Amino acid sequence: MNILFRPFFSLLSPAGNRARLSIFIFHRVLAQPDPIFPEEPDIERFEQLIVWLKSWLNILPLANAIDGLHSRSLPARAAAITFDDGYADNYLNAAPILRKHDLHATFFIASGFLDSGRMWNDTLIEAIRATRLDHLETSLPGIPSLSLATLADRRRAIDILIPAIKHLDPATRADLVTRIGTACDASLPDKLMLTSDQLRDLFGMGMGIGAHTLNHPILASTDPGTAYHEIVEGRRRLEDILSEPMTLFAYPNGRAGTDYGPEHVDMVRDLGFHAAVSTHWGVNDANSDRFQLARFTPWDRSQLRFGLRLLDNYRSRSVLTR
Repeated sequence: MNILFRPFFSLLSPAGNRARLSIFIFHRVLAQPDPIFPEEPDIERFEQLIVWLKSWLNILPLANAIDGLHSRSLPARAAAITFDDGYADNYLNAAPILRKHDLHATFFIASGFLDSGRMWNDTLIEAIRATRLDHLETSLPGIPSLSLATLADRRRAIDILIPAIKHLDPATRADLVTRIGTACDASLPDKLMLTSDQLRDLFGMGMGIGAHTLNHPILASTDPGTAYHEIVEGRRRLEDILSEPMTLFAYPNGRAGTDYGPEHVDMVRDLGFHAAVSTHWGVNDANSDRFQLARFTPWDRSQLRFGLRLLDNYRSRSVLTR
């Protein structure tokens, strides 16, 4: 099947002037499967995906791939791997697999969560996972009492709450998450995020590090001064830890017009970043806006369906052009 897919990728993503760049996005690689989030890759599943991708594509460091894309010098079947947020399992579980297969990835870090327990969404997820409640009153307009009786109910509650909360201003969001966590009265994990030492080790392995704001706000939901501070301070803390300039940026949540706007693209460009990535699906070509690059990862379990969906993504040329 690897032989079957490679020629198609070569046709869709040739070298040189017509080169195209596929950028993969991950968040976590778990030690074992999660019954509430079965789509989140564990170690075994991640290695399976890495083997497929390595056999089909030329995996490059993201910074090099972006430069090659815009200088029209990419090899055929060019691709790059990225991770968002800065989870400890990126270091503990993903990095050893990447090194085993001699592959590079770029890790976009929300630096305000380094050396801390959880991001706000993980507080919500882990509180609902561990609570002994069988229903939850949220006090959110339009959201009735949520059943927590089964694992499926708990996943449904999480899928309702996170979209309802994520676009609130950071202070309101934090207050609401605290109230839900208190109501759930559950013991929560406190080592989900990278430590500064683990970040240094990742960088020392030769992995790429990029900025992802300080506290992962939805930039479109913040005032311009706060958005600017989040971008600047998020980068500054990484540079202080690594003594290296941060040249790449990832927009939190990453949907243009919903999560960030043209003013945030201008901020990133004016602050001297070399490129930035979104979460819009598609592949990138030389006309793609280097400050709004598309990313995608198929979610299918079988190799055939995974490969077919990846091929189909090549039809979704990035709509974010210069």
